[in-house]
Amino acid sequence: MGEKGMGEKTIPILPCRTLQPVLDFYVALGFEVTFQQRSPNPYAVVQRGGIELQFFGLKQYEPAESVSTCYVRTDDVDGLYAAFRAGLKEAYGRVPARGLPRIGSLKDMSYGMRQFLMTDPGGNCVRVGQPTSEDQHHRPAPRETFARALRHASLLADSKEDPALAAKVIDRVLGLEDEKPTEVRLLQLLVLRADVAARLGDEEKAASVLTRAAAVRLTAEERIEARDALVRLEDLRDRGPA
Repeated sequence: MGEKGMGEKTIPILPCRTLQPVLDFYVALGFEVTFQQRSPNPYAVVQRGGIELQFFGLKQYEPAESVSTCYVRTDDVDGLYAAFRAGLKEAYGRVPARGLPRIGSLKDMSYGMRQFLMTDPGGNCVRVGQPTSEDQHHRPAPRETFARALRHASLLADSKEDPALAAKVIDRVLGLEDEKPTEVRLLQLLVLRADVAARLGDEEKAASVLTRAAAVRLTAEERIEARDALVRLEDLRDRGPA
């Protein structure tokens, strides 16, 4: 039987090579720097509402190779996503979709969470999510060909960090002759394909796929269903050269 009234709180302490770019990133997201020291070791704290993150400097740290991560649970993931995108666009002139820092797409996961991933200049991946179901177990893979491919490619791109294999999955399913996706599913697959092409540094492919995605015609009802993909499409088209 658990104890009540203990008031515990877990605070991630994440590494970075230098503090200032990381702090600037979180300030752009609407965080406040509540503590900062340079000696005896670089250390800082940022807070936004109930979210608190702490950082320490490590000169030998390589942000591009970082595997540091933490999960933030919220009851308003859509609101945070909109606020973070707006703050990043104001600070960087666009919503950074690749490299460091970057923010991923908002999506409904198969384990009952609606979430997005963002990676700060220190290479720390902060996952932000809201429960959409009490059941936090993975659902069985969808039977429908294109829904299954989308889920598989999305997991490869984000959870497995394998954009090249995600690209192969999408290319294979879009090359099928005997089956065609709905317009919504086609848009979702094309947006993810452009996303992984950008991550792989294939600018030409990303541009051509974005053009194809922008040409997909949706009804008003379909646009509601595809809203997350449409937001990501806007960010990818707006990002400009790396």
